[in-house]
Amino acid sequence: MVALDAEAWLRIQFGRLQMVTSRVAHVLLLVAFLLTACTRNPASSSHSPNAIPTPSPGHLAWTACAKGFDCATLQVPLDYAHPDAGTIGIALNRKVATDASHRIGSVLVNPGGPGDSGITFLEQSVDQFSNINRVFDLIGFDPRGVGKSSAITCLSQSEEDQFLAEDGVLDDPQERQAQIDADKAFAAGCKERSGRVLPFVDTFSAARDMDLIRAAVGDAKITYLGFSYGTELGQAYAHLFPTHIRALVLDGVVDPSLSANDELLAYVTGFESNLQAFLSNCRAHRTVAPKCQYAQSGDPGTKLTNLSNRLDKTPLPVGQRQLTRSLAVEGVQTALFDQASWPYLDQALTLTDSGNGTLLLEFADLLNSEVSIDSNLAVSCLDKPVPTDVAAYDALGPAFAKASPFFGPSFQYSNLVCAYWPARPVGTAQPLHADGAPPILLVGGTNDPATPYAWSQSVNQQLAGSVLLTRTGNGHTSYGSSVCSQQYEDAYLIQLSLPPAGTTCNS
Repeated sequence: MVALDAEAWLRIQFGRLQMVTSRVAHVLLLVAFLLTACTRNPASSSHSPNAIPTPSPGHLAWTACAKGFDCATLQVPLDYAHPDAGTIGIALNRKVATDASHRIGSVLVNPGGPGDSGITFLEQSVDQFSNINRVFDLIGFDPRGVGKSSAITCLSQSEEDQFLAEDGVLDDPQERQAQIDADKAFAAGCKERSGRVLPFVDTFSAARDMDLIRAAVGDAKITYLGFSYGTELGQAYAHLFPTHIRALVLDGVVDPSLSANDELLAYVTGFESNLQAFLSNCRAHRTVAPKCQYAQSGDPGTKLTNLSNRLDKTPLPVGQRQLTRSLAVEGVQTALFDQASWPYLDQALTLTDSGNGTLLLEFADLLNSEVSIDSNLAVSCLDKPVPTDVAAYDALGPAFAKASPFFGPSFQYSNLVCAYWPARPVGTAQPLHADGAPPILLVGGTNDPATPYAWSQSVNQQLAGSVLLTRTGNGHTSYGSSVCSQQYEDAYLIQLSLPPAGTTCNS
């Protein structure tokens, strides 16, 4: 089981998940963003602002591409410590400001991940940005190692399907060894297929790319909107280039001071909290409209536990594939990114209980198709060190099971693959600072499953002068789930107008 940040953005509409499941004849707008949890933000001395000189920005030759968009590729150093060692192309797209006479500049947008395509995200979500697009060009980009920017590849599609279906609950020696072998094979595949790029896709290198993008689009200072893992990328930028900032909005805040496994434990705890909120709501609507079908023939929590146990012993056939326990857990996780998806989770679980796992498998596929697991792990394994002894992961069992009986055992060994990674970690877990930067707007949801509210509070303390906007409610990120939050975020991006300290919005 691999934790993805969302963030895995699953058709994020500013933190909200848009799913289309045509094979089950449903169009699901599940506004949210994943994942995840496996986000890593290095701040080692090798990444200090003065350690590596910033190259001159390259030239952008914009050409028309998708409807209403221009596209370009910016050449940047592959290795900033050795800028003469070759380049990598960073793919960009642009939606020009609709009111050219009042244009302010450009807004760079990152949907999260790591492993999410900012280009695809912007194409599919551009209407949600109409207010800021009036006075800003919107700039999407695929970070290095993602999508059209030399994407990391590790396995064939069939091999990756098998990797994702592996049971993450290693409750017998055979499963434990199978997971170790699978993790080693994944890491070896990354080296074989993407060895040239693999050591250089860390978050701080991506932040340096952002500064070259800023200069190439002609902005003296950056205006940036980042979600989930995109907040980690934004913090890295602020740490490196505090005086190059006009406005940063970080929605669904990741705390870079946490170790890899502590971050994962908090992630598991957040999803358990949202799962319990769903189950409580389902129980409350057993007889009250809108009725929760999963509560009609027994307690939904008990039924979910029993379903997980059945799938562990006997995976459910779905066409030519199987719904395993691991994939079922991922399907439930996907549907918890936004409370608007709860009716569809009810339907998926009800169908699965009756022998039809199609919809729950669709949810798992959405999670795994929208976020590249190859790119996600490549960034994550570089950004923070992890224990290299499998015994350290064995010891996590009690804490993870206590935090979440449903999710915990499946995520306990998620970071083990990084123990076998062929590229050395370049970062460490520590607070990031941005001395000299203007105020940074942080936005946190009180029951955000993927980026817990405590992380927003912690980063608020780490970044001097930052302002924390709080959204009360469930679900990941706030821009698409709260009109109030969106208005405050837009106001800061456009007018540099900050909400008063202590401001709270409702979902």
